[in-house]
Amino acid sequence: RRRMRVLELYSGIGGMHYALIESNLSYQVVAAVDINTTANQVYTHNFPNTALLNKTIEGITLEEFNKLSFDMILMSPPCQPFTRIGLQRDLDDPRTKSFLHIVDLLPRLSKAPLYILLENVKGFEKSAISAPSTGPAEDAPPAPHICPSQDKSHTCPCSTQLKATLEVQKKQIQNSDLSVQQIQAFLEPQEDVHEPQHLLPPKTLLRYAQLLDIVRPSCRRSVCFTKGYRKYVEGTGSVLQCCLDTSVEDVFPSLDQCSEEEKVQRLLDLKLRYFTPREVANLMGFPQSFTFPESVSTKQQYRLLGNSLNVVVVAKLLQLLVTPELQHKDGRPH
Repeated sequence: RRRMRVLELYSGIGGMHYALIESNLSYQVVAAVDINTTANQVYTHNFPNTALLNKTIEGITLEEFNKLSFDMILMSPPCQPFTRIGLQRDLDDPRTKSFLHIVDLLPRLSKAPLYILLENVKGFEKSAISAPSTGPAEDAPPAPHICPSQDKSHTCPCSTQLKATLEVQKKQIQNSDLSVQQIQAFLEPQEDVHEPQHLLPPKTLLRYAQLLDIVRPSCRRSVCFTKGYRKYVEGTGSVLQCCLDTSVEDVFPSLDQCSEEEKVQRLLDLKLRYFTPREVANLMGFPQSFTFPESVSTKQQYRLLGNSLNVVVVAKLLQLLVTPELQHKDGRPH
């Protein structure tokens, strides 16, 4: 069976490449392309035999693409133009330039790829770049009236409380799913973790305690780790509770009645720490063989992992994409 020729665009630290390995498909990565020199350093460290082009994608000509003669494209275009917490400038964001270059070249290739797997954030699927708008439909429903609880400039206490309750219920359901491994399966041995450097400092605890997503080793969930982990608090990744003698439920409800000094001490007693880069990599499905060069700082490791993807999820998607049984009767892939 001929090995599938794969082109890896926006290759980063090699998440897509590891997903190919995990998928057990027969493949050859003909080239990887990225402009981030630190990411390329990590990629080469782990895949020294793969041709890596350190250049902009828009700098690759049609002729160069044709010479690579690939059957599949794997890519993770920049998400900043589409992310919900960004400006959502879509096509007006210069960071879409490289992806638009690919879109322009695809129909002109001498041999069209059989498969394309593209990873991006929620919001990409509604963007102009993936589904160009033709304007509002004639039978579009009228714009809804906005009541105070829907008005983003006005926070309704009731809706905030309901949202918090639903979030707690959601976490309870996730933690009760026995088909998912516990977080402790992804942790480094305690003797390998230099705990003091990973503990949350008092200043952070005092100011952001209510925004933290706190998990225990027995939990079966965490929030997504982003490149802002350890730099920002809310929505950038979970923190681990190391002292299990006290429960978060016992500490947080009474914090408002405590003095500042007592509040800090009660939070410190939980021994909350950040996950190490190795642990984040484990949670994202990277194998133990994946390592960072010594020259890459801890801060850079977090940023690079936050820009990567879940290896196991992408491996499953690749299997679904390529498995013959999942193709249409006329042979076209889904």
